[in-house]
Amino acid sequence: MNAAAKLGSYVLGLAVVFGGALGVGKLMAPSSTAAASSEKAPSSQEPGQQAQQAPKSHGHTTGERQGVSAEATSAAHENTPAKGHEQQTGHTPGGLQVSQDGYTLDLIDSISTKKATDFTFKVIGPDGTPVTDYEVEHDKKLHFIVVSRDLTSFQHLHPKLSPDGTWSVRLKAPKPGPYKAFADFIPKGGEKLTLGADLTAAGDYDPDPLPEASRTAKVDGYTVSLDGDLAPNTSTKLTLTVSKDGKPVEDLEPYLGAYGHLVALRAGDLAYLHVHPEESDTAGPEITFYAEAPSRGDYRLFLDFKHKGEVRTASFTATAGGAPAGHGGDGHTH
Repeated sequence: MNAAAKLGSYVLGLAVVFGGALGVGKLMAPSSTAAASSEKAPSSQEPGQQAQQAPKSHGHTTGERQGVSAEATSAAHENTPAKGHEQQTGHTPGGLQVSQDGYTLDLIDSISTKKATDFTFKVIGPDGTPVTDYEVEHDKKLHFIVVSRDLTSFQHLHPKLSPDGTWSVRLKAPKPGPYKAFADFIPKGGEKLTLGADLTAAGDYDPDPLPEASRTAKVDGYTVSLDGDLAPNTSTKLTLTVSKDGKPVEDLEPYLGAYGHLVALRAGDLAYLHVHPEESDTAGPEITFYAEAPSRGDYRLFLDFKHKGEVRTASFTATAGGAPAGHGGDGHTH
């Protein structure tokens, strides 16, 4: 074979080899692509893992995907008691939320120190309309409490309900500054609720210190003595004894279905305690209640009692769990 023939045979052999390699490559490519897709597939099929990673850059994303709004999450943080209150019960105390279980306290008017004005508000129900039907508790459909943030002013009011669901009451602030309003009620067929909302009376605010703890209070010539102590996360018996001019008052008059009505508020955040009166056929001098404090710290107790046709309020500072009164627990306010 001459040189030209040898060269031609060599070139032909190379062409066959390269052609075979190209064919094998085409056959192998789909398998490689499928393998690559198979390796990537697990990450696209694990949305739960991606959702857990989302909060690293999107804050409340996880809560929103689970049906909890960012606003609700924020409200829950705001209503968590500050360090030192040592919240121990499994539920949020009353009065710390403006909305609960679908019900919202809607304050329409503001308050003034100059004169009493018609103050109006509504309770908006789960359907977005004003509530018009309430259960009667302690002789009233709704109890409206207004207190100053420093707990030195207390008003227990009973507003009137109009057919459209608007409540109205005459109200005046005794001094400028921040206040909190509580609506204590039971919607028809529902559970008992205490909603709270902030109010402000215009003017220079000069808060008074929390009064020192004491077992006696004086009002209009009456002396009220307190026996018993608050305890965190435990229901305790509180007995208040009313006397006048050194003599026991044994002819108290019924007020709100009992011979006295007691409201207890925690210093700092004004958590509203549910206090239950003990039934009694005796018109004094003793009035007994059962109260449970949600945490250690200082509390203000306000006793309403009626005698000779007039309702009076005796106020005390009490301490649950031995924390020193007058220091406001850890000093936090809300």
